[in-house]
Amino acid sequence: MNFEKEINSTDEMITFGEEIGRQISEGMVLELVGDVGAGKTTFTKGLAKGLGISETVQSPTFTISRVYEGEKLTLSHYDFYRLNDYGIMEMELAENLSNPKNVTVVEWAGDLAEILPKKHLKLVFESLNENQRKVKVREV
Repeated sequence: MNFEKEINSTDEMITFGEEIGRQISEGMVLELVGDVGAGKTTFTKGLAKGLGISETVQSPTFTISRVYEGEKLTLSHYDFYRLNDYGIMEMELAENLSNPKNVTVVEWAGDLAEILPKKHLKLVFESLNENQRKVKVREV
């Protein structure tokens, strides 16, 4: 899965996330890269919807991680933007990565990118203007 997509609104970003959510399988890891406000959490809201998770997705910026239970799998959403010392979060992430029933989303992976599986999806979010985004998706 290697492609680019131009997104023109918040609704389109949610729809895009939903489309990806319907295509990925359990155990998948998504690394989200982009500036603050680029649409990473909005994408994850759609992803959860596509995975069949009805819970409202919120940004984990201040809580560092959030977990959403679905009927068939769990979505673990991490945001390491504010984290200076990975410590226990590295262990939690490693544990979640080993659970085949998890879909894991990691924002601002930083130094923890090295513990992500060699095969995962990397999505790079680029702000083109106030409303438009370009998302580059590639299998790593």
